[in-house]
Amino acid sequence: MTAINSPGIIASMREEMTYTAFSGEIRIVSGELEEMLVETKGFLERGGAEPVLVFEDQSGRQVDFDFRGTREEVLERAVPSRRTGPGRPRLGVVSREVSLLPRHWDWLEQQPNGISAALRRLVDEARKRAPGEERARLAREAAYRFMTAMAGNLPGYEEASRALFAKDEERFKQTIAAWPEDVRRHVERLRVSA
Repeated sequence: MTAINSPGIIASMREEMTYTAFSGEIRIVSGELEEMLVETKGFLERGGAEPVLVFEDQSGRQVDFDFRGTREEVLERAVPSRRTGPGRPRLGVVSREVSLLPRHWDWLEQQPNGISAALRRLVDEARKRAPGEERARLAREAAYRFMTAMAGNLPGYEEASRALFAKDEERFKQTIAAWPEDVRRHVERLRVSA
């Protein structure tokens, strides 16, 4: 497996990221990055079956880690190092490209404290407008991504997807009732994590 770092989010805008590892339909562990890596590495060392699928709980996205070598080597490859230098790595600041029209750049350049600060303020203001609705939307999307990867071939997947986005809780629960227990529980956990 190849290590792929999940997209970072500014630390002040999120709680600590958590991950869940599965071997087939069985949940190995849920927890913060280091805990998940250590437990999953231990599972594999004890002869646990591969492939292991790891999901970022907040987004439901599948992420890959390289579990070869010792626990220390696995952690060294996967856990962001405490680097020094320009930027604000302790805050989780990530540099990305943004494409805007010239009039947008002109407006941003006139804002106090610079373009980055103006963009952060705009994002924070937008997130404050309807935080409950936004959290619920993100939770549904995370559940859907996980469902697609782990339950896409299970009976009732399409009906469960429709019920999820229709916010029909009763129909959703009925549709996934026959799914493997760990998969079903994790989908429910992600769906209500808002």
